[in-house]
Amino acid sequence: MNSACAAGKADVVVGIQWGDEGKGRIVDYLASGYDIVARFGGGDNAGHTIRLGDRTLALRIVPSGVLNPDCELFVGGGTVVSLAGLLAELDALRAIGVDIGRVRISDRAHIVFPYHAAADRASEAARGAAAIGTTGRGIGPAYVDKVARAGITFGDLHRREVVADRIRMNLLGRPRSSAEMPTEEDTIAQTLEAAERIAPHVVDGVAYIHDALENGRKVLIEGAQGTLLDVGYGTYPFVTSSHTLAGGACTGLGIGPTAIGRVIGVVKAYATRVGAGPFPSELDDERGERLRRQGVEFGTVTGRPRRCGWFDAVAARYAVQLNGLSSAAVTKLDVLSGFERVGIVTGYRLNGLPVGFGSAACSGLEVEVEEIEGWSDDISGVRRIGDLPPAARAYVKRLEGLLGVPVERVSLGAERSELAS
Repeated sequence: MNSACAAGKADVVVGIQWGDEGKGRIVDYLASGYDIVARFGGGDNAGHTIRLGDRTLALRIVPSGVLNPDCELFVGGGTVVSLAGLLAELDALRAIGVDIGRVRISDRAHIVFPYHAAADRASEAARGAAAIGTTGRGIGPAYVDKVARAGITFGDLHRREVVADRIRMNLLGRPRSSAEMPTEEDTIAQTLEAAERIAPHVVDGVAYIHDALENGRKVLIEGAQGTLLDVGYGTYPFVTSSHTLAGGACTGLGIGPTAIGRVIGVVKAYATRVGAGPFPSELDDERGERLRRQGVEFGTVTGRPRRCGWFDAVAARYAVQLNGLSSAAVTKLDVLSGFERVGIVTGYRLNGLPVGFGSAACSGLEVEVEEIEGWSDDISGVRRIGDLPPAARAYVKRLEGLLGVPVERVSLGAERSELAS
């Protein structure tokens, strides 16, 4: 694949399932062909993991292009970011030799405060058995404040009195949920102290990204979470609090749709989801447990075990439509090695009639499963899709047909070099 985008265009990488598709390692691979990697939405509830040899790098805020030393890293205005989380990640990156001067954050990004995280956890606890399964990191409440016009942006940080007044206003009437939560004045002091360290990274986000595009710099946009967690088009209400679709890149970075070039969808060779919500292809048996064990399916941010199931072509086709994909990258194909038969959910039925993904949450939904011959070969050393064992190659070809777009990359192991094209 030619990873370079046309002048004035930005390419987008998005996940097309329930997140955890392996976007980070695909972005990491592609980053060598770009000048800037940009995040457009979400917060530190997103975890992108890159494995380099025996070292694992888990990123929650900074884009996944960190291992390309010539690439700038931009956190766009559509994100909500914890000051403490950002500083901790910058310190961790500096400790392993990353030049953190390459990190920029938009003045329009909103700040996640400790009171947001406390509200998040309290809301989940109040829901009881109906809990959504958030990370408890305050992402939803921060977006609520943004929409309610009560948020505080990174651009506000240089206005000390404005920040202090808004924090006081936001804390009015909010009970302290725990002894560990900072007091009002402590919150203000900690925020202003963090502002001093973060100030060199804050830029006029709209000017930054447009200057880059107008000067022909190559921009790769990295999505967070997955299409089926989109707040508008996912499995609502079991969704994240932001737009995760490729279209969200426009509002999250402040660019128009004509600035978008290629849209690359990342899809796991099977399916997983974390937390509650509909999951039609879920396997509640030894096969699901085997997928979890072989795929090491535990959340990057929370460590929670992921629910596992077969590849869901109904959900995938829906995601292809929503994102307008140009191509796809399939990850974790190696996890399926050793299964005698591999399943694919190719259709849904409700009351005997075919239905689409919009019916995924309906009681009584039945799935149609197509079984394909498996393979037992170790495929981690393969670097060309055409060199895969016949059964594995046939599986990739079947996914390509169901997606309706070319599969241009396949990951065959956790290490960043284990990719076939």
